[in-house]
Amino acid sequence: MVSFSLNGHPVTLEVPEEATLLQALRGPAGLSGPRFGCGTEQCGACMVLVDGTPRCACTLAAGAVTGRAVVTVEGLGTPEAPHPLQSAFLAEQAGQCGYCLSGILVSAAALLARDPAPEEAAIRAALEPHLCRCGSHNRILRAVSRAAAEMA
Repeated sequence: MVSFSLNGHPVTLEVPEEATLLQALRGPAGLSGPRFGCGTEQCGACMVLVDGTPRCACTLAAGAVTGRAVVTVEGLGTPEAPHPLQSAFLAEQAGQCGYCLSGILVSAAALLARDPAPEEAAIRAALEPHLCRCGSHNRILRAVSRAAAEMA
């Protein structure tokens, strides 16, 4: 059993501490944003924020987040009040298949939290761990820049 804050709300999930955080999030927590891609921290589809830092949930033990704050893409915004990144990604049509986007959005949110006006090189560095095969990389960069400008 593990207890932590999930998207701003306290949760206790009945999973073994050695289960991955991704298993806990997609199983008992019922979330679908963090996705299983590679299982080896190579694609970023499972990215979540742990105390504001991007972490791969596919290899992180659920027990490692006990007492910590975890934010998934579901915690960034709602359909009624989307995060500026979510709005910018829609406006820039930055996603195609969408499989990688939840992880990209989470990493971009962490970047904008620590650097509200990132240069393109900083955006590229923050998103480098993410694999996207749709070819929308330029639109993703524009969307992050657009969100930064809207948040300023």
